[in-house]
Amino acid sequence: MLTGKRILLIITGGIAAFKCHDLVRRLRQRGAFVRCVMTEAATRFVTPLSLQALSEDKVYADMFSLTDESEMGHIELSREADLLVVAPATADILAKMAAGLADDLASTVLLATDKAVLAAPAMNVRMWLHAATQANVVTLRSRGVLFVGPNEGPMACNEFGPGRMSEPLEIVAAIEAFFTGLLPAPDVHAALPLPPEAISLPHQPLLGRRALVTSGPTREAIDPVRYISNHSSGRQGHAIAAALARLGADVTLVSGPVSQLDPAGVRVVKVESADQMLSACQAALPVDVAICAAAVADWKLARLAGSKLKKSPGAPPPSLELVPNPDILATLSAAGNSRPRLVVGFAAETEEVVANAVAKRARKGCDWILANDVSPASGTFGGENNTIHLVTADGVEDWPTQSKDAVAARLAARIAQHLTAI
Repeated sequence: MLTGKRILLIITGGIAAFKCHDLVRRLRQRGAFVRCVMTEAATRFVTPLSLQALSEDKVYADMFSLTDESEMGHIELSREADLLVVAPATADILAKMAAGLADDLASTVLLATDKAVLAAPAMNVRMWLHAATQANVVTLRSRGVLFVGPNEGPMACNEFGPGRMSEPLEIVAAIEAFFTGLLPAPDVHAALPLPPEAISLPHQPLLGRRALVTSGPTREAIDPVRYISNHSSGRQGHAIAAALARLGADVTLVSGPVSQLDPAGVRVVKVESADQMLSACQAALPVDVAICAAAVADWKLARLAGSKLKKSPGAPPPSLELVPNPDILATLSAAGNSRPRLVVGFAAETEEVVANAVAKRARKGCDWILANDVSPASGTFGGENNTIHLVTADGVEDWPTQSKDAVAARLAARIAQHLTAI
């Protein structure tokens, strides 16, 4: 998708600059050519040498380098790229862009370009919410500048709120969306003012779409005290719900008992059992896409004990008769006129991961299956990373091991691309 695309990455002075190493690496993995421009402040956080090694190209920082001006003047530098990406986009660079200032190489390149610009803001929450910054964002959007993020969360300054730079794979997803037409190339001469309530949102290709996500484990009661469950943390499902919401989807998250915080901008329905989860999913229909990421218990008790099961000295343990739980993924896949346009399931496997996932997709009747290894050695259950194999009608796509947030961002971008194409 990005093979042969030329990205000019403009790195400014913020702590989030450290993420640019991973951003450059991800872009290069996808076949893009990356050239970096740094502000002087950016060099205090990351070194030009490290970026040069990762990009396999020269890094530019000096406006007045005669060698650079003779080989590649700032006009050529600003116009030879297919897309300019500003990450992190600090409050300072956004202000310069809005005011048309050109007092260093980065701001000059941005003023001289006639190509699309994608900015990934990163700053303290109070700086982001300040009226001056918000006004600058409105101005830049009206001129066609595209935005991804910022995200909400804890910051290096020990505050919490919007202002965190989007994760590298979220930025990659936005870049891929630009080149596939989900983010239209802006007319840099047009004036397209946006309403004030839209100024803190990224471009939203899923705006107007409805999504259903299941997450976490279920608990199947044995008696009023005990239950059957599993080790699912809900981290992956919650991350998917958040990623879909950031792309504009109206998201209903049906969650089993987890310690995860409710994602911002998402409607959350909390359940305990598989029966409750199925009922909540059916109540959420119709939706455009359903992602069944929950680790639903396969079995439940045939008869629930009305009081706590007691053990008696010398007596054998009670016999627990199990019956199958409802199959939520198969039920949604066979929902007739209410069937989502795209049904996505997960296959949590401990052996023969891909083969079992291929068979599960055919058995359940869903469109996509995301297979992952949940054996104890993988660290997937309760961990921060995941290794995904995307199984579709077209075959199997192996994704690299990455954070669950990155998996969610990549999946959300694929869903947006799919729904836009059909």
